[in-house]
Amino acid sequence: MEKLKAAGLYGGALVTLTGALARRYNECLAMLGVAPTKLERFSIDAMGWSPEIAAEKQEDFYLNSGEANTNAIIISPAQRDKPVHMPSHSFDRDLMEAVFTAFAKAIKDITKDSALCVHIDQKIDTFFEPFDLLRYDKITVSFEVLNKLDIVQQEQNNLITTLTTGNNFIDRDIHRQLLESAKNYGDLRNRKLSIDPMTLEVKSFYTRAFGGVFVLRDFIKDILIFEDKAVFEKAIQDTGHDVLLFHISHDEMLSTLVSHLVLENDMKKASKSSRYDRIKKHRFMQSVTETEHPLSEILDSHFLFKKYLSGLDINAQKQLNGVETYFQKVIINKELKQKDFIDDLYYKALHIPHSAMEDELKSLVWKLLVKIAPVDPVHLFWYDKTTFYKLYEGWDESYKEWVIAQILEENRKSVKSLEFRV
Repeated sequence: MEKLKAAGLYGGALVTLTGALARRYNECLAMLGVAPTKLERFSIDAMGWSPEIAAEKQEDFYLNSGEANTNAIIISPAQRDKPVHMPSHSFDRDLMEAVFTAFAKAIKDITKDSALCVHIDQKIDTFFEPFDLLRYDKITVSFEVLNKLDIVQQEQNNLITTLTTGNNFIDRDIHRQLLESAKNYGDLRNRKLSIDPMTLEVKSFYTRAFGGVFVLRDFIKDILIFEDKAVFEKAIQDTGHDVLLFHISHDEMLSTLVSHLVLENDMKKASKSSRYDRIKKHRFMQSVTETEHPLSEILDSHFLFKKYLSGLDINAQKQLNGVETYFQKVIINKELKQKDFIDDLYYKALHIPHSAMEDELKSLVWKLLVKIAPVDPVHLFWYDKTTFYKLYEGWDESYKEWVIAQILEENRKSVKSLEFRV
């Protein structure tokens, strides 16, 4: 992972905690019923998740209270705008951004000497079956202040009210209580230390529950797409719900998603995109064995790429060139069948989210597409980092360098595109 770290693509954009902040974090873990970390220095993301603590505990989702309800820890306002490295749901980062935006002043006040535990609750104590996910339409985000500082503040205010009533200003016991409170917690009178729960609506989303499920709503019918085969096989035995069920490997799923306006499939247009070029080169990397040149040099050179591609066995060449071959030949012979030239992997990988979708839903559908066909390294990094990091470890060192360069370049294009739109 060193190359990724050097490029700022792994473990970056985190907040480092040491000393008092690290101790405060451990107190939050205790509030969640989680054993403290022994680490004296670690980093956290927007949700307070730490890669070092996850490795220490050998549990990626150590902050959660089961699959149904997730938690977050806010130690510092610096967590705002940070990534969410280990989300349980596709909406987790947007949710945290909403929290930091709505309660910026309170978070700043509270984290001066305390912290927040954030409970993300959809009013379902636990998931018993995948169809429970269809009831997941509202999220209540509630907050608990470390050491109950909000309650201490109210106690201070009550003491002040009592002190200023009648002749109580001469009551030494009230003076003592106020001084002890101020000594232990400071003057809390003018601080914003309480946050009311907030409710957010949820429509389509992805959850890691049940081995990973995509919930697509507000289409012709509700759709559940499963990553886990066993969970899917059990779910299809239930006939009491009017919902479309698919396993992520099902070929017929794609045509259904196209008819439901979830996906588009313009293969000719897709074949002219930089995404197609990356997919083809990724598949080439998987096919080629011995080379005299580094893979990064081959993939960046039109001539070297053609040279090594023509050196593959004929079946591999037909497979990798199938898209171009079909569109060249179909000009002459309109009777040709696409499936005779373009294999299933290209067919699956070159779908895109429907153009009429909002950006948030498009991101969810991109996540689905990269799980169906994880062959574009850039989109895999953007939409499914967990899978990207796992696959990255097995790649050729030179190919890793090429992928990193592609990601950085596409990131720059995205920023420029956003600046232009603004």
